[in-house]
Amino acid sequence: MWKVAMSEEVGKALQSVVERVNQAAARRPKTLPAVPPRLVAVSKTKPPDMVVKAYSQGQRNFGENYVNELVDKASDPVILESCPEIKWHFIGHLQKNNVNKLLGVPNLFLVETVDSAKLADRVNSSWQRIRGGSTQRLKIMVQINTSGEPSKHGLPPEETVNTVKHIVSECSALHFSGLMTIGRYGYDLTLGPNPDFQMLLSRRQEVCDSLKLPLEDVELSMGMSTDFEHAIEVGSTNVRVGSVIFGNREYPNSAANTPNPSPAPSPAPSPEKTSKQVSEEAAKKMTHLTVS
Repeated sequence: MWKVAMSEEVGKALQSVVERVNQAAARRPKTLPAVPPRLVAVSKTKPPDMVVKAYSQGQRNFGENYVNELVDKASDPVILESCPEIKWHFIGHLQKNNVNKLLGVPNLFLVETVDSAKLADRVNSSWQRIRGGSTQRLKIMVQINTSGEPSKHGLPPEETVNTVKHIVSECSALHFSGLMTIGRYGYDLTLGPNPDFQMLLSRRQEVCDSLKLPLEDVELSMGMSTDFEHAIEVGSTNVRVGSVIFGNREYPNSAANTPNPSPAPSPAPSPEKTSKQVSEEAAKKMTHLTVS
């Protein structure tokens, strides 16, 4: 019975988030590229059954933070059989010694957290070996530490353009898809647009100006459970939502699935109850905001 109840809750929660994503997209200023936002359901610490249920409701993009957990989940027989069109996003810190393991994941769609030219080189050379004779390029994003917090990974913002130039010119096996940030936790949206998101917008503009790329060709991955609506309103094309869909995470005592985890604050409690209210206030401010 608990599995039936769990499935029903996941289905309802997913439907609610999809509706909120669509509503937030409708509130975006016309000056922003009309790119439909992609919802990435973050399934870390959650069992394969939950992934299968969300997939059965139409969800295709899923995100994981830890390489070992993604390897296990993506190779799970139930997921392989029930979710043939699943698209896995890696959204955690990637260490060079885990690159080969990550790139062997079935249905790997996008690596969102390339945070240095050296890591890009490693991913590029590994993908060249793994893909063999195929010409398929691996989609990657460049992670930017927009908040400047030592606890967060990502490039310093001022290194964005040069790193993207390196990837485009030197990493022929990779497809540069966009920029990603986490941003500071707990930002009060009643104060106005999140400055970390604004920083990512400005870095995208610099990249596009420097490399002569259309804005709509460079995605922005920003926004999570507590702020995804605001992120979409200001231009995010890829939001990473976990606890609002799957419930609060339960971390096992064993560190088997989390080798060398990067330090991060505990997940915010009950974001479903607070984020919508805050986002509505922010939406009012957005009517007076022009995003370049």
